[in-house]
Amino acid sequence: MTSPPSTLVELIDHAAGRWPDQTMLLARQGDQCTYGEYRDRVATMAAGLRDVGVRPGDIVSWILPTWVDTVVLAGALARLGAVQNPIITIYRDREVGFCCRQAGTSLLITPGEFGGFDFAAMAERIKHDGPDLRTLTVGPGSFPTGDPTTLPPVTAPADDDVRWLTYTSGTTADPKGARHTDTTVGAFPFAMGQRLDVQTGDRYSLTFPFPHIGGIGLLFMALQTGCTHLLDETVDPIATIDFLSEHDCTHAGTGTPFYLMYLAAQGRRTAEGAGRLFPSLKVCPGGGAPIPPALHRRVVDELGGVGVCSGWGLTEAPVLTNGDVSDPDEKMANSEGRALPGVDLIAVADDGTRCRAGVEGELRAKGPQVMLGYVDPALNADAFDADGYFRTGDLGVIDDDGYVTITGRLKDIIIRNGENISAKEVEDLLFSSEEVVDVAVFGIPDERTGERVVAAIVASDGATPDLASIGAFLRAASLRTQALPERVDIVDALPRNPAGKVLKRKLQKKG
Repeated sequence: MTSPPSTLVELIDHAAGRWPDQTMLLARQGDQCTYGEYRDRVATMAAGLRDVGVRPGDIVSWILPTWVDTVVLAGALARLGAVQNPIITIYRDREVGFCCRQAGTSLLITPGEFGGFDFAAMAERIKHDGPDLRTLTVGPGSFPTGDPTTLPPVTAPADDDVRWLTYTSGTTADPKGARHTDTTVGAFPFAMGQRLDVQTGDRYSLTFPFPHIGGIGLLFMALQTGCTHLLDETVDPIATIDFLSEHDCTHAGTGTPFYLMYLAAQGRRTAEGAGRLFPSLKVCPGGGAPIPPALHRRVVDELGGVGVCSGWGLTEAPVLTNGDVSDPDEKMANSEGRALPGVDLIAVADDGTRCRAGVEGELRAKGPQVMLGYVDPALNADAFDADGYFRTGDLGVIDDDGYVTITGRLKDIIIRNGENISAKEVEDLLFSSEEVVDVAVFGIPDERTGERVVAAIVASDGATPDLASIGAFLRAASLRTQALPERVDIVDALPRNPAGKVLKRKLQKKG
């Protein structure tokens, strides 16, 4: 199969010309569009954004739900040659403000109130910290529109033109911004689609946050393959699953919480004597965190298809590996697949030597999807080794056949519902509490979310911190809900090695 164009603006025209009447986006809330309509809506919105002052090279941050209009916005900003900073809606003032300041945002686009939070009010608070920042509040059907005939001719960016600033929480207290191009973002979806057997007309679930780099990748995948994405702005365990079932989802992703919802829905149908939840299911794409092998086998037995086909990557280097629908069941259950074409993946021991097959080491990668570097260039020296490999911070094993198994991580992060939480970020905030003398934040396994956040606290004299008081303190410090501890352990002292480093594995072993 010939590879499609590499840039978003070229892909939009390519897909509209090839599949003009094929449905591209279909939302549970009712909005939908074909590939031809998507091209037209992109042009109309681009003209409207140009009318409100967006120009080539402007940095536009947007924190929006998974709406059809949000996906159109990504295309419209690409049409104008803007640099996009998509932000997931779990972030609040601290993170959004940091991203805007560091990126040099000229326009911040938000919804009004969504999910019980007033994003427009947050934008105004952030605006006071940056007098040159403009804000725009939008909702479904109320994005800017204009006359597309006023637009200049389409200009595709060069391969090394930065077009995406994608932020991730990692080992630092502040988010880290990865500098991506259309070429780096578009490098993995086509190959991933081939591994997952994504064909024109397939129905692929896009019910997780579209601003995540995985969501942006699925936009590229749609334009590359002609599939239909099924969207939902919020995930409801009944309504969302019914929507995916009604439209005969063929690719039902994307992580443990979703698979458990699917299995529960299938269990209800089976008890009622109904048929398959997804009669045409091919595969359940996986990502975000490794899944238990037993869950893969339940998916095969109860939902059908070939089971969970996992991939692995990071915001800085999305989808480095992915399973294939033709992989042996044992490999599908116990690995994250093999490296995608063009990816050079190695495992490195503590002494810096390369590990032989089957030996655990830090996974490092070169490949077309690896970022150009961080927005803060001071972070690059630690991110890449002397040979130019990106240091993922994940520990893993590459077997003789190239299949990758993730075994742990060097980076002090917790992955909950597929999103990274910096342990240091939460620790730094808790250290400022008068109730806390010492603290360590870590993750423990959770069947539903992947990991739970735990805070082990040495309390101040006379203080009695508990989950409620700690949660209230962190919320007052504007920590996003996703990162709040779900358990607080009061301890006399934290275990440390002779160098003073907290031995979090000892805390984790206590369960």
